[in-house]
Amino acid sequence: MPEFLLKYADARGEIKQQVAEAETEKELRDRMTQQGFLIYSIKPRGELATRLAVGRKKINIEKFLIFNQQFLTLIRAGLPILKSLDLLAERLTDAKLSPHIKAVRDEVKNGTQLSEAFSRQKVFPPIYITSVLAGEKSGALGDVIDRFIAYQKLSIAVRKKILLSLLYPAVLVFLVSCLIAFMITYVVPNFAQLYSSLNAELPVITMWLLAVGTTGKNYVLGGVVALIAGVLGLRLWSTTETGGRMMERVQMKLPVMGEIWTKYQVAQLSRVLSTLLMGGIPLVQALEAAGESLGSRLLKSALETTRKSVREGQPLSASLNATGIFPPLAIDMIEVGESTGALPAMLTSVAEFFEDDVSTRMTAAMSLIEPAIMLFMGGFVAFVLVALYMPIFSLAERV
Repeated sequence: MPEFLLKYADARGEIKQQVAEAETEKELRDRMTQQGFLIYSIKPRGELATRLAVGRKKINIEKFLIFNQQFLTLIRAGLPILKSLDLLAERLTDAKLSPHIKAVRDEVKNGTQLSEAFSRQKVFPPIYITSVLAGEKSGALGDVIDRFIAYQKLSIAVRKKILLSLLYPAVLVFLVSCLIAFMITYVVPNFAQLYSSLNAELPVITMWLLAVGTTGKNYVLGGVVALIAGVLGLRLWSTTETGGRMMERVQMKLPVMGEIWTKYQVAQLSRVLSTLLMGGIPLVQALEAAGESLGSRLLKSALETTRKSVREGQPLSASLNATGIFPPLAIDMIEVGESTGALPAMLTSVAEFFEDDVSTRMTAAMSLIEPAIMLFMGGFVAFVLVALYMPIFSLAERV
């Protein structure tokens, strides 16, 4: 008999996974539903190994957002879900997204629930799948998709704003690095040959600079290779559980950027939780879906601990505070939201506040970093020029 990997919630809201036998997936789903369990996903047992073997592919979130806008328009126009998927699947031009939407359409055509069909593709955001599941249960699929679209628009806008803030300093750092490499490996060695032919007595500062330039010219290729290997090695190490956690701890302890990074993660989490709760998702399930949506290993671990505490009856604010990661202001605002019964709205306020704070702090940090880079570049060039031309001035005085 075929075996399936089953993920479900029991009557107490506790998430469980088990391997179950059934003739078909529909038979297993009906059996578990009759027993009062809430089914999250049912996968053939061999599918897990296949997923680990091929890795997780990614879709373009912006193109997926466009698909959802079109999908929402068709649903609200009165078209059935299957007909809407038929129309969109044949008109998608994105090579990565189109096969998955067609697969979802085929699954729905065969009687699979829409949320389960999206879940089987392994590429769609967990928050989206959970929202669609809630929409199916409540009969308000259009509303939850509309909230997901609003969330994604805000998330993409904030991410782009931060990336644009980092673009100019990144270009400056690259240009400064190129200038330093050029002067050390080309300009300085040429002066070294000139002074060697003149047998001139050189100041200590000039001798030191020429020694660095000559050595740098001989080892520049090896240095570049070592730098690239180091970056790639650090990148690979950061993908491991231990390395990722260590890198995030380092990020959090950085003087200015650490606080910005933490607040950005808190804003993202608050936005996800608010979207899920407004869509009718229970808090414990929303915490699980939010954890799967986050890219931070530390926050995922903290959220898992929080979810267990909330399931045991602890308030969300106290559970988050116990992790020691979330800012006190966020904890206080969430506590107020819990006490007034307006937690989703308060989470939205937390997200908006910290998004604005991140934007303000990024602007202030960049306004300080850019002049610092320019001053460093000017100071380095001035040092090189003085060190190289001091012997020439001395020779001119002797003549």
